[in-house]
Amino acid sequence: MRGALVLLPAAFFAVFFAYPVAAIVGRGLTTDGGRGFGRLGEVLSRPDILDVLWFTTWQALASTVLTLLVALPGAYVFARFDFPGKQVLRAVVTVPFVLPTVVVGTAFLALLGRGGLLDELWGVRLDTTVWAILLAHVFFNYAVVVRTVGGLWSQLDPRQEEAARVLGASRFGAWRRVTLPALGPAVAAASLMVFLFTYTSFGVIVILGGPAYRTLEAEIYRQTATLLDLPTAAVLTLVQFAAVCGILAVHAWTVRRRETTLRLVDPARTAHRPRGAGQWAFLGGVLASMALLLLLPLGVLVARSLDESGGLGYYRALQSADAGGGTFVVPPLEAVWNSLQYALAATAIAVVIGGLAAAALTRRAGRLVRGFDALLMLPLGVSAVTVGFGFLIALDEPPLDLRSTWILVPLAQALVGVPFVVRTMLPVLRAVDARLREAAAVLGASPLRAWREVDLPMVRRALLVAAGFAFAVSLGEFGATVFIARADTPTLPVAVARLLGRPGPLNYGQAMALSTILMAVCAVALLLLERVRTDRTGEF
Repeated sequence: MRGALVLLPAAFFAVFFAYPVAAIVGRGLTTDGGRGFGRLGEVLSRPDILDVLWFTTWQALASTVLTLLVALPGAYVFARFDFPGKQVLRAVVTVPFVLPTVVVGTAFLALLGRGGLLDELWGVRLDTTVWAILLAHVFFNYAVVVRTVGGLWSQLDPRQEEAARVLGASRFGAWRRVTLPALGPAVAAASLMVFLFTYTSFGVIVILGGPAYRTLEAEIYRQTATLLDLPTAAVLTLVQFAAVCGILAVHAWTVRRRETTLRLVDPARTAHRPRGAGQWAFLGGVLASMALLLLLPLGVLVARSLDESGGLGYYRALQSADAGGGTFVVPPLEAVWNSLQYALAATAIAVVIGGLAAAALTRRAGRLVRGFDALLMLPLGVSAVTVGFGFLIALDEPPLDLRSTWILVPLAQALVGVPFVVRTMLPVLRAVDARLREAAAVLGASPLRAWREVDLPMVRRALLVAAGFAFAVSLGEFGATVFIARADTPTLPVAVARLLGRPGPLNYGQAMALSTILMAVCAVALLLLERVRTDRTGEF
């Protein structure tokens, strides 16, 4: 039974992930005299490439440390305090994570860039410095720490820390000796995921970094799309692939530790209303910092989407293809409808593939299943630029001649959505008592009917949440789509990037307007997800 469940997801990843990536890397390594891996040393010894590797690594480390420092108080607040509007705030905190990286970059460009809020008020301009990039990464990954660490923190029995206090430990000492070691696996898992997302950062770097600051992903795009240097792009893809595999291997180990080494309690027993002025002041300070970090950039984005008179002129201009100075062959507003259609198709694919994979992973079978689990996470870290360009190179001959078809974009988006479906469905499926399935089988139910009658009613809400996350991340996929989206059917992120790449206040205003529309769609999706979610303790 497990083999049948694994077959379709494995075939999907083999055809639409492994094959395109192998095709583009293989072509790159066999170009230029067929020197293959002999180019590794040559490329990695170049000063410009060493600068890219150094910047990629240290900015990811700095972003991870900064995100932990800023987000851990928020994780504590969600884990230990009960206050009005908590669930709505939880959704608001998660909105930045599912926002397209193009929108995040645009929001911080509106706040910190040339002509941005700080530039207008105090002449402070950070669009060509790493600070804008680091702050954008904190904004984007805040929810990863809050959800991952806060989910475990809410299940830790607070009486253990209270017992240490009774024995004479200070508040900080009790936290350091009791709570922090228990949180270690969750902190490590969150740190690794933040490092992974920032190490492979693309949209934020393209918009905020400019030519002076490039991560590996941005350099792969430059070598592929601008310089047409496939050998160098192939070498950099292999380097990024090796780094991502190492990160995911360590992450899988930390997740297993978190699942098996702790005795957890019901989160409803650990949260309480703030007690005393000190706790209320701490809660107020954390909420104020959340508003400053998460709401200010989005508020500035909305303000910049309005024209000089505070009207909707930029939104009205989206209805005309001529308003962008020839940037599009169709009105930019059509990108909204295109993105919704693509995202719905990608969601359907991701739910089917991810649901089958999650069902297979509930049957624990040692290293083979753990390896399959790691494979499902690879699209989050492997170069999306390589995947997109690989689609163009590999899927152009029968029986996989898909280059001129509309399904190419949803397939690329589904690759990113599947890991979120698996991570959302897996904890719920593992919580279903296997004896219920066995009882249904004894009574004569087929495996399909047992799943329909036993599993589906229990996981229906989780399935809706998984579909919502897949829809949101598909809507904002940029790295692969920028290669394969056709000029007459652009997606929202591609349209925003094109508008920002052209001069003029009208193009800038339209980019802000499209980004605001995309942000609103993602926010509504997340708010709806929080209303149907029942499990508040999982990663996502």
